[in-house]
Amino acid sequence: MFQVFTGSWALFVGMFMLMVGNGLQGTLLGLRGEAEGFSTFELSIVMSAYFLGFLFSSRFTPELIRRVGHVRVFAALGSMVSAVLIAYPVLLDPWAWTIGRVIIGFCFCGVYITAESWLNDASSNETRGKSLSLYMIVQMAGIVVAQWIVSQGDVNGYILFIISSILVSLAFAPVLLSIKPMPAFETSKRMKLRDVVKASPLACVGMFMLGGVFSAQFGMSAVYGSRVGLTVGQISFFVSAIYVAALVLQYPIGWLSDRMDRRSLIIWISLLGAAGSMIAFLIPGYFTLIVISGAIVGGMSNPLYALLIAYANDYLEKEDMAAASGGLLFVNGLGAIAGPLTVGVMMDVIGNNGFWLYTAVLMASVGAYGLYRATQRSREDAETETVSVPYAPVSAASTPIAAELAQEYYIDEVEQEEETTST
Repeated sequence: MFQVFTGSWALFVGMFMLMVGNGLQGTLLGLRGEAEGFSTFELSIVMSAYFLGFLFSSRFTPELIRRVGHVRVFAALGSMVSAVLIAYPVLLDPWAWTIGRVIIGFCFCGVYITAESWLNDASSNETRGKSLSLYMIVQMAGIVVAQWIVSQGDVNGYILFIISSILVSLAFAPVLLSIKPMPAFETSKRMKLRDVVKASPLACVGMFMLGGVFSAQFGMSAVYGSRVGLTVGQISFFVSAIYVAALVLQYPIGWLSDRMDRRSLIIWISLLGAAGSMIAFLIPGYFTLIVISGAIVGGMSNPLYALLIAYANDYLEKEDMAAASGGLLFVNGLGAIAGPLTVGVMMDVIGNNGFWLYTAVLMASVGAYGLYRATQRSREDAETETVSVPYAPVSAASTPIAAELAQEYYIDEVEQEEETTST
């Protein structure tokens, strides 16, 4: 792991600073919007806009990179992110924020795609799994550090927005000054969505539902915390618990996925996540229970993302794995766009605890659909024997490039397993 870090330290340091900046603006907008009197529905639109921009960028940025190159795209999009972050406290209007969030979602996705393509180029077959693990650790650590910074500042002022903009601006220096010349940008040919659905209906349904869970965690957690009367420090701790649990439980769940039936594990994890949500829903008003529920949902849902990709691979030929990742992430993106809008409506109609009911319903739906699929197709129907092959840790904040990187790692492991079996 240390060797991987030293080989691409500038990229990891830059991505850490970017994730701090992104984590800051996600929580900060929820808190500042509440202070400015924005309604829950208005804030849900603002939060949803980020994922709309992110989804569009995942489609258009690769072509942009092919036309003008990695460095120009990286620098241009980064400059736009920094400018929008500074504009937020000046333009205190929900519709202006919505436009800003679309732009920032588009730009952050483009920056991630560029950085992840550099990471992919720097990784060999032997280091690809470690690179993915370290990349995910950097992402989660950045978001957690961002929550600490929020707790130390004044959400009603300008300083936190300025800090976020400075971090994003500084993040590009180590990356742009140390990168090597890049080869032509290439991505896998996309698999038709209906073919992905046919191969693994559970993976597609699960990815759609998880998109809603992730966007609620990233976009609406601060809004919920503010609405139930938590202090800024408590909200920061609550959001941090989600991502710390996601990081800590990623590896135990990955270990289990390689040693038991993955569909059964998906069902159990989903139902545990739903049960965790119901704790804070049924016993509202206790900060400790809110943190516990957040940690359970975060710890179950984030590893489930990578687990669903691994599960889909069990029903795909190895040459189709990379192509299928784009379809899975597109479905996830659609769920992410709908997530904040839906949870915002539920919080208005049911009350603040609609936040927990929303995540409980989505997680329970994944588990219930898994049980249904168990009656429709047995695990012996899987086209490839991959249970003993380690799954690749992937964060929900990653782009299709990181997903393809994970798939390449997965394919390498399948090929090694086939060679071992044949000899």
